[in-house]
Amino acid sequence: MSFHNDFTPTAEIDSRITSDSPNGKWKAYIKNYNVFLMSKDGSVNVPLSRDGTEANNYVFSSLKWSPDSNHLAGYRVALGQPRQIMLVNSSATNHQARYEPIAYPKAGDILPRPQPVLFDIVNKRMVNIDNALFPNPFNLSKINWWKDGRGFTFEYNQRGHQLYRVIEVEAATGRTRSLIDEVSSTFVDYTDLRNDQRNSGKHFRYNVNDGEEIIWASERDGFEHLYLFNGRTGVLENQITKGDWVVRAVDHIDPVRREIWFEASGMNVGEDPYFVHAYRIGFDGKGLTSLTPEPANHHIEFSPDGRFYVDLWSRIDLPPRMALFRSRDNAKLMEIESTDISQLESNGWRAPINFVAKGRDGKTDIWGIIHLPDRFDPHLKYPVVEDIYAGPQGSHVPKSFTIKTEPLTKLGFIVVQIDGMGTNNRSRLFHDVAWKNLKDAGLPDRILWHKAAASLYPWYDISNLGIFGTSAGGQNAIDALLFHSDFYKVAVANSGCYDNRMDKIWWNEQWMGWPVGIEYSQSSAIDNADNLHGKLMLVVGEMDHNVDPASTFALADSLIKAGKEFEMVYVPGADHGAPGIFTERKLMDFFVRNIFGQDPPNWNATSTHFPSS
Repeated sequence: MSFHNDFTPTAEIDSRITSDSPNGKWKAYIKNYNVFLMSKDGSVNVPLSRDGTEANNYVFSSLKWSPDSNHLAGYRVALGQPRQIMLVNSSATNHQARYEPIAYPKAGDILPRPQPVLFDIVNKRMVNIDNALFPNPFNLSKINWWKDGRGFTFEYNQRGHQLYRVIEVEAATGRTRSLIDEVSSTFVDYTDLRNDQRNSGKHFRYNVNDGEEIIWASERDGFEHLYLFNGRTGVLENQITKGDWVVRAVDHIDPVRREIWFEASGMNVGEDPYFVHAYRIGFDGKGLTSLTPEPANHHIEFSPDGRFYVDLWSRIDLPPRMALFRSRDNAKLMEIESTDISQLESNGWRAPINFVAKGRDGKTDIWGIIHLPDRFDPHLKYPVVEDIYAGPQGSHVPKSFTIKTEPLTKLGFIVVQIDGMGTNNRSRLFHDVAWKNLKDAGLPDRILWHKAAASLYPWYDISNLGIFGTSAGGQNAIDALLFHSDFYKVAVANSGCYDNRMDKIWWNEQWMGWPVGIEYSQSSAIDNADNLHGKLMLVVGEMDHNVDPASTFALADSLIKAGKEFEMVYVPGADHGAPGIFTERKLMDFFVRNIFGQDPPNWNATSTHFPSS
């Protein structure tokens, strides 16, 4: 949906590259930054616009014909100030470094400014569109015409992410109106609700009967729910789902039966509030039906025609099962597969422990899991290391069955994962803790969770607590040492965005706000480097395309100037997270030295050879 990443100005486009009208009579193309119209037989070839320039050009990829071929819409984009960063691959071929520039807009940068345009094909003229409803876009979505050609819609995400608006443009007049306004005093989480990971984003829209009605997702009552709007008037007809729980995905909509199949979590009292279940409900909010009674995390896939669905469910302590159901009446048609883990258990595999404790407010449940060390003996004490990722875009503690293990458990560490306040998929109040405050990272909740676990389990040793994370988790890990050094003692921070002004624009302005304010400095590890206590190791890959590696070097510079000691692992040629055996071994060695107080093996005495990445 981010238009400023989807175009480059083009003065000339080969005349063979055209946008053809549905009736086959017209071709639209770009020439000299302007839109031209040509008839199929070539007898007409005229400019529809004359004001396009390199700095304010019409974008060919945005052109969209009305179904009746009477109008053409698109975007004209005023260029911003594009930022590039330069990555240096020191281990490139031929014994020479390779330099790679990449487009990388950062928080606070001047962005391209897209504006919709409309052309009357019959009269071969531009129809003026007033931009009063969308004056300061972070981005505008793709243009979508109503099937009857009465107008088109696009979605306006205002810079700062506190206003998100569905706008309709009337084809005959160019008049604009807002159909739906989503407003927040903190942020509107605008990324798509339905995605592969199913754990991030809150945006969903479905047009019923060519926009007669619109199904819309919103957090306006404090939880993510579905609403039914009149698409002609913009009036809210009714709230479809309601309660202290959250919609997680929309799987299927039947506009004839006026029913929605969706996924949600937190509805079942006493159950892990992150478990995803499937439900059916009518457009009028009636007939809510649970489709997945098993207390587990469910993954639903519908057939293309919506007549059937497959349910795959599991928990961290329950192996996967899969069954086929009929959508009409939710009848189970067959059990497809179930998993036998008896051999796995006979080989010593042990499921992680689910643990819940109260957060900083004394009433909100904070959920996490405990990975026990190999050959666990409850009569012994084991040091604890937290694997942290507190990115507000999702919730991150595993809920489904996996045999993947934390490598540190093989060395005798307990490893834990926790979703503290500020992460997603709970209430809006829970999520808003992150707003302009990424240094928080839910750490106050995590500390209470650790203390609760230590008070319950005598084998849970937090006297020399370690923490590690990558990307946002890298920022979280060092923040534990900078702002909570009385509790966290040892940290490994990998590929972190240590100052949100140095990282990619979309992620950081979403949570830290715009314009860039003092909060960015308050959450900056670079600006607060003199607070460092405890043991720290930084890891960075020089070819990181996700987080600017300069962030790590700027932090190292601040630490040096503050007289702080730390270790640093620089991985030539490595991308984000610097993945591989070498980096993993460095992490394990660091915790063995600084938590166990032991010397790791002399790896140079072995014949280890790491494969090239």
